[in-house]
Amino acid sequence: MPQPLAERLRPRTLDEYIGQKHLVGKGAVLRQMIDAGRISSFILWGPPGVGKTTLAQIIAHRLETPFYTLSAVTSGVKDVRDVIERAKNNRFFNQASPILFIDEIHRFSKSQQDSLLGAVERGVVTLIGATTENPSFEVIRPLLSRCQLYVLKPLEKDDLLKLLHRALTEDVELKKRTIKVEQTGAILRYSGGDARKLLNILELVVEAEPGNEVVITDELVVERLQQNPLAYDKDGEMHYDIISAFIKSIRGSDPDAALYWMARMIEGGEDPKFIARRLVISAAEDIGLANPNALLLANAAFDTVMKIGWPEGRIPLAECAVYLATSPKSNSAYLGIDDALRLVRQTGNLPVPLHLRNAPTKLMSELGYADGYIYPHDYPGHFKEQQYMPDELKNHRIWHAQHSPSEEKLYRQMVQCWGKRFEE
Repeated sequence: MPQPLAERLRPRTLDEYIGQKHLVGKGAVLRQMIDAGRISSFILWGPPGVGKTTLAQIIAHRLETPFYTLSAVTSGVKDVRDVIERAKNNRFFNQASPILFIDEIHRFSKSQQDSLLGAVERGVVTLIGATTENPSFEVIRPLLSRCQLYVLKPLEKDDLLKLLHRALTEDVELKKRTIKVEQTGAILRYSGGDARKLLNILELVVEAEPGNEVVITDELVVERLQQNPLAYDKDGEMHYDIISAFIKSIRGSDPDAALYWMARMIEGGEDPKFIARRLVISAAEDIGLANPNALLLANAAFDTVMKIGWPEGRIPLAECAVYLATSPKSNSAYLGIDDALRLVRQTGNLPVPLHLRNAPTKLMSELGYADGYIYPHDYPGHFKEQQYMPDELKNHRIWHAQHSPSEEKLYRQMVQCWGKRFEE
C-alpha cells in the first residue's frame, strides 16, 4: 500500500520547499544560516501543515548531521535524556551539533523542558522545536531565551496552486490517473492555507472517483467532503476549525453555538488552557469597551480552571462563554491599536513635543523639556485641552467609539472634553 500523498510529496530540499519565503527565500535569515552550514537552536511557530517538520528534516539533511526526533505527546524526561546521551556520543570533532527536533514542544512539561536546558546551552544538541501554540505561553523562559523564534505563515493561494500542480505532475500514483482540474475554489477554501490538508483532500477526491478519469470541480470537492467530513482531517486539524467556530459564535452573540463548540472541544480532549486563552482573547478583541467586565471574567475563568482542573473547570469556562456571547460587542480598541501601528509604520519616529518630554536634569529643563506642560488635575473636571500627539499628527483621529451602551459613556466624556474633535 502506497504512503499517503502528503508523505510522498514531502520536500527533500529547500528548492522543493513551498512557502515561507520570509525565512528560507534568497537572502532570508534561515537560508543564510543553512547556506553557512551552522544553525543555532530555534523554535518554529505556525499553524498545521505549513512545513515545520519538513523544514527541520531538510536542514538536517543539508547539514549532514545526526537528526533525532521526539514527540512531546509520547516522550518523557527519560526519553529526552536518552536522546541527549546518544547525541553526545555521536558527535564528532568539528562536526555541527546533532539536531534534536521536538514536535509539539508546547506539550512538553516544565520538567521535560528543564531537562533540555543544559544540552542546548552547552551545544550538545541544536534544538529545533515546532509548535502551533504561542511559545511565550507554553515554553519556559530559560529555554525560550536560548532559542530564536521563527513564525511560519499559512500558505498563500499561489503556494497552494503550485503544490497542487506539483502533485498532479510529479506524484507517481496520481500520474496513473487522468486528472483534470476545472475549479480550485473549494479545494483552496477547505485547505485553509494547510499544505497537508490540501493534499489529503485531493487524495480523497481522486480515490473516491470510479474509473481512470477524474474531473475536479468545486461541487465534487464539497460533495466528497460532506460524505467524509473527517477524511481530510487525518492529523487533527479540525481542532482549528472548531476553535474558529467557537470564537465566531461568541462574536456573533450565539450562546447556544458557543456552548456546543465548547462541548466538542471538551469531548475531543482539548487542553482547558487553550480554551481559556481563547476566551481571554475574545473578551479583549470582540467585547472590548462595550463591556470591560468581560475581560475580568475571562481572566478569572482562566485562573479558576488552573486551580480546580477538570472536570469542574468546564463550569467556569461555560459561564464565561455564555457571558461573552450575550455581552454587547465592540472592537474599537482592537481597530484602534491596529490603526495606530499602521500610522507609526507610515510616519516613523516622530519627535515627542517638548512639553510632553521628561526633564530629569537641569540641562533638559533649560532646553525646554516639559516647558508649558499643563497638569490636568489642576483644572475643573481634571481636564485642560492641550496637544498630546506629535505636531505632524495633531489633528489625526485613531480611536472611534462604536456607541454601545457602555462605550457611549466614554464617547460622551470625550465630546465633553474635546468638543468637535470627537463629534462623529
